[in-house]
Amino acid sequence: QVQLVESGGGLAQAGGSLRLSCGASGRTFNGYAVGWFRQAPGKEREFVAGIFTRSYSTAYQDSVKGRFTISRDIADRTVYLQMNSLKPEDTAVYYCAARFTSVPGVGNIEQWYNLWGQGTQVAVSS
Repeated sequence: QVQLVESGGGLAQAGGSLRLSCGASGRTFNGYAVGWFRQAPGKEREFVAGIFTRSYSTAYQDSVKGRFTISRDIADRTVYLQMNSLKPEDTAVYYCAARFTSVPGVGNIEQWYNLWGQGTQVAVSS
């Protein structure tokens, strides 16, 4: 059973930065689409960013474009979400999700992904 593990959450001030990491136990992300989702209190979980590891193609939610960057390491063992210019509205639990796929592209709905991490809390103070 592949397990996803997130790390890197924490507390940041508005305008600051955090980097989240997502790793898969015992395997690489080669051939996977990996997405980051977030869920704020009282709100539904929403897509933040995603990457298709074979092609480097990426996708972002409009509200994070230009501030967040999703990337992967060269060994495909870790996917990162670099979050800059953080805003209080970025406060949420952030989840890593993955799906093995032969079709290039990144899904932006949570039902498309079949592997999920436990989440990591990000809090941004004003």
